[in-house]
Amino acid sequence: MKQRIFGWISVLFGIVLALAMIEVAAIAWLYIEDGRYTRAADLFERTQNTYLRDATKGTTCRYVDTLYPHPYVAFVHHANPPCGQSWVNNVGLYGHDFPTVRDPEKFTVILTGGSVASQLAQNAEPPAPRYLEEELNRRFVSPNGKPWVVLNGGDGAWKEPQPFILFAMYANSVDAVVNLGGFNEHYFFWPGAHERLERPLSNFIEVNPFVADENFGDAAIGWVMGRLAGSLAANPVLGRSHAAYLVVRGIEQAAKGQDIIKTSKKKTTLNSIFNMPEDIRRNPDREFEVQIGLYQKYLRATEALARDYGLKSAYFIQPAPAIGKTLTDEEKQLVGDLSYRDIYKKMIAGLMTLRERGLPIYDLGDIFANEKGLIYADHIHYWRDSKSESPGNRLMATRIADQLAETWGLQKK
Repeated sequence: MKQRIFGWISVLFGIVLALAMIEVAAIAWLYIEDGRYTRAADLFERTQNTYLRDATKGTTCRYVDTLYPHPYVAFVHHANPPCGQSWVNNVGLYGHDFPTVRDPEKFTVILTGGSVASQLAQNAEPPAPRYLEEELNRRFVSPNGKPWVVLNGGDGAWKEPQPFILFAMYANSVDAVVNLGGFNEHYFFWPGAHERLERPLSNFIEVNPFVADENFGDAAIGWVMGRLAGSLAANPVLGRSHAAYLVVRGIEQAAKGQDIIKTSKKKTTLNSIFNMPEDIRRNPDREFEVQIGLYQKYLRATEALARDYGLKSAYFIQPAPAIGKTLTDEEKQLVGDLSYRDIYKKMIAGLMTLRERGLPIYDLGDIFANEKGLIYADHIHYWRDSKSESPGNRLMATRIADQLAETWGLQKK
């Protein structure tokens, strides 16, 4: 009996020792990759950007589990259990409910764009700050003398024409429109993108079963990765394991190398609908001109609608890590590839020509030029503490409020 117990103890000790050696090897491997030690919990967070993490914090739900299909803007969110979010409003976005008609007791601004715009308006669970709304109410009298209300008109992976479509739906409900974008749109200016700016990003595929069926491989990868990463990260032991993180990352890389379902023989696909014609694809300069023209079209359409309804308007091109800031060592580990710098600058230059057409459009690329501390938490979003305080969002709110004051002739309090 004692010999059997001793045998089991020896086996258990061997297993523990083997696991410890695997963990040490994983730590060493990742140390060499990063050039420093990084906690496993922080590595698991890299599997999603900060916007996606906020949507699923403390749960094993995937980001797609929070999404809801929308007939006009592709996807929004829901408040349905088990993975819904209680702070989702009446139109499926975060923040204040949207009014059906204009409220004369408020000055209502709709802030449109992607996830950065959403975070600036307030996307996290209350009482997270409403950065721009707070800044405007603190410093400026609104045009009608009533309290400022900033509606969140942005969401993760949104880009034109989603901001324009949302604004078109609620133009009769607001007093002003502010657009903050650029980063999500810039992906379509990359050489080899070859798809029109309007093509919806991956979240659309995941909330539309017919399209997801055509792209089963990518959908399956996302499902498996989300569930695995969420479960491991939430586990009190494995969530602290560097080896577990490497397993998750390895599965993702291996799965993405598999062409699970070929769709090349299908005549109608999401790619075909938004495909650039061959004669344009062969000429990179011509393709860029077409894309910048599409982007300009939706900002011009927003401005035309705003003028027709007598609304205030302003347009901002968001900053990006590749431009305008000396990154800290920590940020360099977080922001990823910066090779888009020249493309982004060229896109900005193209958009700024809209000033010649009378659009109040501004480049925020230098907003963090003098900041020496941590601003970015990933490739585009701003770092926030446990109470959602964020130097990046506060600086953004201040700059935009100052520019709105100049553009709209606001009175200081």
